[in-house]
Amino acid sequence: MVRDLSFRPDVSDPYVQERCLLDIYAPEGAEDLPVVVWFHGGGLTGGNKTSVPRDLRESGYVVVSAGYRLIPRGTVADCLDDAAAAVAWTFRHVAEYGGSPDKIFLSGHSAGGYLIDLLGLDKRWLAKYGIDADSVAGLIPFSGQVLTHYSHRKTLGMTPYQPLIDEYAPLAHVRADAPPIVIISGDRELELYGRYEETAYFWRLLRMVGHPDATLYELQGFNHGNMAAPAVQILKDHVKRILQK
Repeated sequence: MVRDLSFRPDVSDPYVQERCLLDIYAPEGAEDLPVVVWFHGGGLTGGNKTSVPRDLRESGYVVVSAGYRLIPRGTVADCLDDAAAAVAWTFRHVAEYGGSPDKIFLSGHSAGGYLIDLLGLDKRWLAKYGIDADSVAGLIPFSGQVLTHYSHRKTLGMTPYQPLIDEYAPLAHVRADAPPIVIISGDRELELYGRYEETAYFWRLLRMVGHPDATLYELQGFNHGNMAAPAVQILKDHVKRILQK
């Protein structure tokens, strides 16, 4: 395991240098392995890169877990920009750690799922760093927000119960030619702020625009906080399926 690599060493801002670090989990002797870039949850206001599900760390993949700036010291755009920079770093350097740049999947829980949805659907975030979002092998959000994130809405004077779809909403960027996407939610009766219904609408829109590879799961009996552990097996099953296509 490699800890605390800076993926934005060219930025002198102390807060960027504090938050924009990543950890790499790689099996011994790793070579040309699938890669999962993981972003932690925490409502874009908390959390850290060490919160990687154990089964994902021990999956046999190369796992890159990245931090990012948080609201209110940063903005939602800062969160997204940092996430894009971390993914771009992974494309350029993961082969040095035994991962294949042709097998990079993006995943994350809650706020992390929100970030990867936007990176995969709104191509401008990765394009800034010279990466085509369509070169991502797959998107696997765990209970990710697909409306404009509620922490950003709070900065606009809104509550989590007031929906908003603007440029910061994955729903606003649904497209048929996005990478394969596996949407995983907790139990609709136990999820946060109607997250299941939100993601079910996301899945439905992807199907309606003709996306050929969008899947939705509801993990009955699991709430927003504990759904990540069982979701890892779904991630592994779909990584295998997608790479076999």
